[in-house]
Amino acid sequence: ALDDGIFAFFAGEMVVKMVALGVIGQKGYLGDTWNRLDFFIVLVGMLEYSLDGHNVSLSAIRTVRVLRPLRAINRVPSMRILVTLLLDTLPMLGNVLALCFFVFFIFGIVGVQLWAGLLRNRCFMGEDVTILWTTFFHPAIISVLISQTVSVCALIRRYNITFLNSYYRPDGTDDHPFICSMERDNGMLRCSDVPRRRVARTYCSLGAEEAHSETGVKADGPVTCVNWYQYYNECRAGEINPHKGAINFDNIGYAWIAIFQVKSLQNV
Repeated sequence: ALDDGIFAFFAGEMVVKMVALGVIGQKGYLGDTWNRLDFFIVLVGMLEYSLDGHNVSLSAIRTVRVLRPLRAINRVPSMRILVTLLLDTLPMLGNVLALCFFVFFIFGIVGVQLWAGLLRNRCFMGEDVTILWTTFFHPAIISVLISQTVSVCALIRRYNITFLNSYYRPDGTDDHPFICSMERDNGMLRCSDVPRRRVARTYCSLGAEEAHSETGVKADGPVTCVNWYQYYNECRAGEINPHKGAINFDNIGYAWIAIFQVKSLQNV
């Protein structure tokens, strides 16, 4: 009801002004910038009422209501002067925006030259685990084992590594990935820095060859377990950049986004 009353007041005021001043002309109603703002607000309100009841989304139209407080500026002369001065100084900010763009452009080029593709580096399984998987899960080997009446399930139970990913993911998320550096790069993290695996608050220290079922040692026992993370020993480029691909320096566009986040102190 309050919204309807406000709209009726604005519409009535617009009609009175149009009758008194005229619609067009230098001294007419639409000759003043603030009156054009009032006319736009009332026109959008009419559009909202005309579409009400139809199968049309009015959320975008109703957001124009936020312009209604701007009408108060037309009632306070001192505030109107300040807003007018602010609008007059906007062209002067063009030089500031040009300088900001120049800084972004220079540092974007530097970022692309230094770090293009490097944020996709992850620690993948090396030859040790590849050979392990090939040995125990290759179809040809499995067929031979079946022909020799050896249970494949026993081999899977021996090395229960179905929980492993293709590359090391801390806490199972890509939002804060473990980014490694190759030997030719001067990064801070190598695949040897991948933390040890923990099972039941115990750091694992065994290797795969030390946890054979015939030795009686369980691969994931409460006391001893295999540190499977030590087999993530090959650093190479993957396909995903941090934060679902949003943060990288692979091209100048993404470099500008990363620089803007650093400059605005977001996700630092």
